[in-house]
Amino acid sequence: MSGSVVVEGAHVVTVAGEEFAGGHVMVEDGRVASVGPGPAPWVPEGAERVDGRGCLLTPGLVNTHHHLYQWATQGLFADGTLFEWLTGSYRMWAGLDAAVAAQTTSAGLAHLALSGCSTVSDHHYVYPSGRGDLVAAQVESALEVGVRLDLARGSMDRGQSQGGLPPDEVVESTEGALEATAAAIDAHHDASFDSMTRLAVAPCSPFSVSRELMVRGAELARDKGVRMHTHLAETLDEQEQCLAEFGCTPVEYAESLGWLGEDVWFAHAVHLSDGAIKTFARTGTGVAHCPTSNGRLGAGICRVPELLEAGAPVGLGVDGPASSEMSTMAGEMHQAVLMARARMGPTALSARRALELATAGGARVLGRQEELGTVEVGKVADLALWRVDGFGHDVIDDPVVGLVFGSPPPVERLWVGGRTVVDRGELRTVSADKAAARGRAAHRALTKEVSR
Repeated sequence: MSGSVVVEGAHVVTVAGEEFAGGHVMVEDGRVASVGPGPAPWVPEGAERVDGRGCLLTPGLVNTHHHLYQWATQGLFADGTLFEWLTGSYRMWAGLDAAVAAQTTSAGLAHLALSGCSTVSDHHYVYPSGRGDLVAAQVESALEVGVRLDLARGSMDRGQSQGGLPPDEVVESTEGALEATAAAIDAHHDASFDSMTRLAVAPCSPFSVSRELMVRGAELARDKGVRMHTHLAETLDEQEQCLAEFGCTPVEYAESLGWLGEDVWFAHAVHLSDGAIKTFARTGTGVAHCPTSNGRLGAGICRVPELLEAGAPVGLGVDGPASSEMSTMAGEMHQAVLMARARMGPTALSARRALELATAGGARVLGRQEELGTVEVGKVADLALWRVDGFGHDVIDDPVVGLVFGSPPPVERLWVGGRTVVDRGELRTVSADKAAARGRAAHRALTKEVSR
């Protein structure tokens, strides 16, 4: 159980409609006990007091789409299309095992924590046969780092011999994928209010798996009471393939599979028609917007302002480090604003709306809006305290504009459930040096596989 913490003097942005310059937040037993203007109305005996002057306090950032294993394969195929990038990358990802999964999870989550991220949804879909329990390895590493893990247990059952992109050795049988996903949910999914580990059913994409896996995956998720996630409408190539193979758009195909609803969110959703946007809003289907990766791979720009105007749930995602090298959630807020404004002008997306996407929006997309994403009494104390009085930030009067428009400020503290994960820019759970060494070991392991 976490102890009591009182932060005073910070510029508090609740993302629930209120801001308090020189405000306070009190944490007791891992939850927000008080938030408001001025000093705390009372201070529990033995509470840690934190001087928040010169700092911005926000909810911890919520990353709705990631591929942690890709930490080991950053910087490669820098000028390739999505399909070219995937084809080259799969050769290395075929070397994945439980050790590499643990190492990349440790490195990736440490990097995200140091940049203010408290919840990460990781979409892992590469499970080579006989390489150990990758899910358990990820869960253990995430608990060590201290960041909430929403593990979208992915799968693929269409290898190259069946017309798919991945090598046959990294795909599972349909039955095997479903059985392994069910076993992972039974072993690790925790539906409790302040859960550190959640599982979702997440075939890689409707075009890298069979129709049967998509349909039965949806049935499995709804039977188990977990959420559903996959990639959709990321590139024009995908749109053309879907029209040629199925005679419909990706969103229409997803609907035919039973893959729309408040328990579903899609990564990217770049190429959406007006009708598809209305469908997402009507059904409550969520979108993980990954602007850096979409730009890096030349996929296009998601129609975020239109989705928000329609009322669809939208959060932000860093996506895999192999297509968004060293990006952070603060970086995604920045890129989301720039991309929206590049399309639709300077009023398309504000700094505060970008922060909302990275917090409350992400919590809604993951179905955790009652627990996470805003600083409100009773919610879990996932809080990021940003140092905004340093060189450069000290001349930006609006700290939210400084956070989103400028370079990311240092993270003074990060609490997850009231527990300190980052303190004055340093990890207090695993050491950054140890996490970095694990990432380097994973990189050597996967690149060695290809050089053999």
